Amino acid sequence: QVQLVESGGGLVQAGGSLRLACAASGRTFVGYAMGWFRQAPGKEREFVAAITWSSGITYYADSVKDRFTISRDQAKYTVYLQMTSLKPEDTAVYYCAAKDWSNNYSVEARYDRWGQGTQVTVSS
Repeated sequence: QVQLVESGGGLVQAGGSLRLACAASGRTFVGYAMGWFRQAPGKEREFVAAITWSSGITYYADSVKDRFTISRDQAKYTVYLQMTSLKPEDTAVYYCAAKDWSNNYSVEARYDRWGQGTQVTVSS
């Protein structure tokens, strides 16, 4: 069973940067792709970005495109989310997730494993 553990969250001022990491452990097969989702208080969880594990193809929500970058280190079984030009509306709990099949990368229900989440707070 693959376990996902996020790290790197914290408090940052608007315009600042943070890098989140999600380490997978438990077995060598991580999945077909990994993604990041976020949930702000009082809102539904939403897609942020995804990356296919083997080929490194990336997908982004429009709200973070050109500000966030998802990447993966296959040797470390870790996926990263580099966040720049952060805005107060980026404040949320950020979740890492893994899925075993292709397509539907922005669909929460298509992911098979989830991390516990890490809080990101952007102050104005």
